[in-house]
Amino acid sequence: MTTLDIATVQAFLLVADLQSFTRTAEVLGTTQAAVSMKLQRLEATLGKRLVERSPRAVNLTADGMAFRQDARTLIEAHDRALAGSRVIRQQLALGISDHVAGPELVPLLERIHATSSALSIAVTIGFSRSLLDAFDAGQLDAVVVRQEAGRRGGEKLADDAFGWFAAPRFQWNTEEALPLATLAPPCGVRAIAVRALDKADLTWSETFVGGGVTAVVAAALAGLAVAPLAARLAPTGLIDVGRSLGLPRLGASKVILHSRVSDPVKLTALRTLAATFRKVATAA
Repeated sequence: MTTLDIATVQAFLLVADLQSFTRTAEVLGTTQAAVSMKLQRLEATLGKRLVERSPRAVNLTADGMAFRQDARTLIEAHDRALAGSRVIRQQLALGISDHVAGPELVPLLERIHATSSALSIAVTIGFSRSLLDAFDAGQLDAVVVRQEAGRRGGEKLADDAFGWFAAPRFQWNTEEALPLATLAPPCGVRAIAVRALDKADLTWSETFVGGGVTAVVAAALAGLAVAPLAARLAPTGLIDVGRSLGLPRLGASKVILHSRVSDPVKLTALRTLAATFRKVATAA
């Protein structure tokens, strides 16, 4: 009698979601070759080709797409059977910096949820410094933040380049103060921008102070001001006007994952988060 190996089916679902053997290997804590062998065994068991491999991407075949839903159903049934009739839900308390939570947030939450039906997610969006304080106090299991000066440790997920973003119709009379759209202190990105302007001896004024990056982006799109943003977070409709306006370079910063998680279910979710963030941030 032919049977399916649960670990192999889980590896297939990760490959399907992340579209990468490398990222899947990161999540599983194994090698790319080991993941490839698992998929080959699964394809041999089913007698079907599930994925198409190329140097740049991994895509599901028609058979792979069809098997994907059956695989999810199997894993969900497996998790319920292990948990028994009473499902014990665990909560992952995750903090994400407002200047980090960009287009990755939706696929991040999708992938984390797919790792376990018994895992609930509590996400807090805020300033990197505030989230790190909450993490140090034991209020958060993990945080994805911008690297703070003097803070060591953590796992680097991406390098973000910053720019000065505004609507194409935005105009600035250089004899007047540069209108800025920022978050309120203690926003680290605001501090970087203000420091750069002061060093360049450029006068500035905060035309708009938002309670979140979404509001700051809206002000920039409305043509009210220039917003210092990571290029990855700037939506269609904003352009980097730094060079054309003669503004100082803002450089880059690292996106870091800090975690104290040891529970296997939560750890798998965080490994999935890290792999997904790298994949989406690289493609942005």
